[in-house]
Amino acid sequence: MAPARWVDLSTGVNPVPWAGDGALDDSCLPDPETTAALEAAAAAMFGVAADHVAAVPGTEIALRLLPIITGAGQAGIVSPTYGSHEQAWGRVRRLSRAEIDLTGLDAVVLGNPNNPDGAVMARDAVLDLAERMERRNGWLIVDEAFADATPDISVAGRASGRLIVLRSFGKFFGRPGVRLGFVIGGREVLARLRNLVGEWPVSTQAAIVGAGAYADRAWHQAVRARLAEDTKLLDQDLTEAGFKVVGGTGLFRLAAHDRAGDRFRRLAEQGILTRPFAEQPSWLRFGLPKPEDRPRLVAALKALS
Repeated sequence: MAPARWVDLSTGVNPVPWAGDGALDDSCLPDPETTAALEAAAAAMFGVAADHVAAVPGTEIALRLLPIITGAGQAGIVSPTYGSHEQAWGRVRRLSRAEIDLTGLDAVVLGNPNNPDGAVMARDAVLDLAERMERRNGWLIVDEAFADATPDISVAGRASGRLIVLRSFGKFFGRPGVRLGFVIGGREVLARLRNLVGEWPVSTQAAIVGAGAYADRAWHQAVRARLAEDTKLLDQDLTEAGFKVVGGTGLFRLAAHDRAGDRFRRLAEQGILTRPFAEQPSWLRFGLPKPEDRPRLVAALKALS
């Protein structure tokens, strides 16, 4: 029998969303000024000039357009990472994070911090990789979907030429249904992107909500502190339940157990949905629970023993 209510921890989304907007008028198309205000607010948070930022209806669409925008053929995907990157490119070679071999590659895709293991490449190392690709007339695409919780690692402020950065709105701000993301890069790259997505890249609601959320600096600081505390609590809960925490970001934790598959099933029976991995059967990824749902998660974890 299905649980009365699921606690969905299968995604890495802030469980306490930004809620600063009021009622919105969606009776008209977004005008250019509204979209420009959104991009300017996002650019200020990313530390980059506004004309290097383009809004898109979610980074999922953007990453699938990048092969068209760049014209790149063979892509190297630093793996394991978010599966859509590999789906987006026709010719793919998986790369080891320990030693990135650029032989024969037209583009490299790097998650930083990475999903699902939270691995981070130092900012200087990312910029060095970008320079190496530039010398080869290749592209470096950095997916910073989870970087808002740890902005110091971001290279968004240096995105230009052949360095392209993707940023997501929904994860940090806890509102994935808004469907909002950004491509940060050189003007020529963004011109090609805008030509593909058209005059109204995002909805009026997304533009207004996004502009307000990105401008709310006090909320950014407070939520980063809260996420740091919440991940410590989740690590504690998982460790006490016999898991080994092997990675994560401020929005999710990756845990390992030799009976992860069985534990996934038993947690699901109690209405706790986590994220398993077919290629890594000992892994489960846990998103952060809402504060009111943590007791239920703790009880479900204790029932595993």
